[in-house]
Amino acid sequence: MTSQYAGRRVTVAGLGVSGVPAARALRGLGALVTVVNGSDGERQRAEAAELEALGITVRLGDGATLPEGTELVVTTPGWKPTSPLFEAAARAGVPVVGDVEVAWRLRAEQDRPAAPWLAVTGTNGKTTTVRMLAAILEAAGLRTAAVGNIGVSLFDVILGEREYDVLAVELSSYQLHWAPSLRAHSATVLNLAPDHLDWHGSMEAYAADKGRVYEGNQVACVYNVADPATEELVRAADVAEGCRAIGFTLGTPGPSQLGLVDDILVDRAFVADRQRQAQELAEVSDLASPAPHNIANALAAAALARAYGVPPAAVRDGLRAFRPESHRIEHVATVDGVDFVDDSKATNTHAAQASLAAYEPVVWIAGGLAKGATFDELVSASASRLRGAVLIGADRALIRDALARHAPQVPVVDLDRTDTGAMSAAVQAAVGLAEPGDTVLLAPACASMDMFTNYNKRGEAFADAVRALAPGRAAHE
Repeated sequence: MTSQYAGRRVTVAGLGVSGVPAARALRGLGALVTVVNGSDGERQRAEAAELEALGITVRLGDGATLPEGTELVVTTPGWKPTSPLFEAAARAGVPVVGDVEVAWRLRAEQDRPAAPWLAVTGTNGKTTTVRMLAAILEAAGLRTAAVGNIGVSLFDVILGEREYDVLAVELSSYQLHWAPSLRAHSATVLNLAPDHLDWHGSMEAYAADKGRVYEGNQVACVYNVADPATEELVRAADVAEGCRAIGFTLGTPGPSQLGLVDDILVDRAFVADRQRQAQELAEVSDLASPAPHNIANALAAAALARAYGVPPAAVRDGLRAFRPESHRIEHVATVDGVDFVDDSKATNTHAAQASLAAYEPVVWIAGGLAKGATFDELVSASASRLRGAVLIGADRALIRDALARHAPQVPVVDLDRTDTGAMSAAVQAAVGLAEPGDTVLLAPACASMDMFTNYNKRGEAFADAVRALAPGRAAHE
């Protein structure tokens, strides 16, 4: 079958983890591909050289001009809808779609059955939930993969030789914005909190883009009972006939919900008699972490798996086998009775609040790039848990002021530096505030790019500083 992209002049906006696979895939399908990228650095030039060897044109340092003859623009997640390139495309009548949209359309071109998608989005917990879901599906003997915004290209899976029964797909709000025809088997919005508002323009626009994951769902729209906004997105969605709304809760579940009963994860949604029956799925002790947000992620993953028909034993086995990635509520060491926990992935206030809720008392290391966030709600909700706070990064003053308003009794160390060595100083300062039995928690509530390449590097710096405290006395997991 000839691809719908063969011979078409396609412009890919952006290089990186999404743009490069998209350009390669489209070129392989016969498209005439030009990649435009605003930055022009050493990494970009290396990527450009590899693509040019495949016959792809690459323009570095100019992300605003629409290449002549462009028939379709395929964008990657970092490009805002207001980018000049898209404005030029609109003036020229050229459609703009995302890499996920292209991947979804390509399913129909394959000479084998298309694997259904179980889709996960939300402000926080996406990657953990998708990996939990993939572990459960694997435990059920299904051919699956965790793909999408998690860092594994959908193109590699859809165009590769291996066949899959079902895919666990992580989707960001950016990707959903540009994926109008996506129709998942089942999907969840884990939670909603202000994030990426500089990209979306408003909380309403951000929520609407998240809600796109429910459009056209076939079997189940899974929502968070504790976050009514997610249920409202389900109500607003145009779904397939017979598609059900399935809630997950940390409380006792009602009919058509999954929840907790005496530290047991139970299902009252996918049972014969939802009014009277409850199916045990797993115990909290089966999870790598008993933190409340981790339990919620497990329930969401279980709901999607059950919607696909996975048996209860596979849910238990998959959750037992799952281990979270680094820098997600990761215990680094215990030194002199103080636990040190790395949650560098907590890059916004919602994630940081969930992390803080899992420990008490806490010496909190926070700060970085706020991305337009405010911190009053976070500090007010967490004040009673705080032994002290150590602040780093460009926007630390915002957190310092919130602490002064809502937790004036909490001692604060304000480190006036943004170099990478500040993390070692922050850990030393936290040691001075902590007492045996406390947890020193890196949950920055901010992005990392003012000081580090990414949150991984920030977490590594924290772990290195902790391990340098007293190697002989540190008990590691």
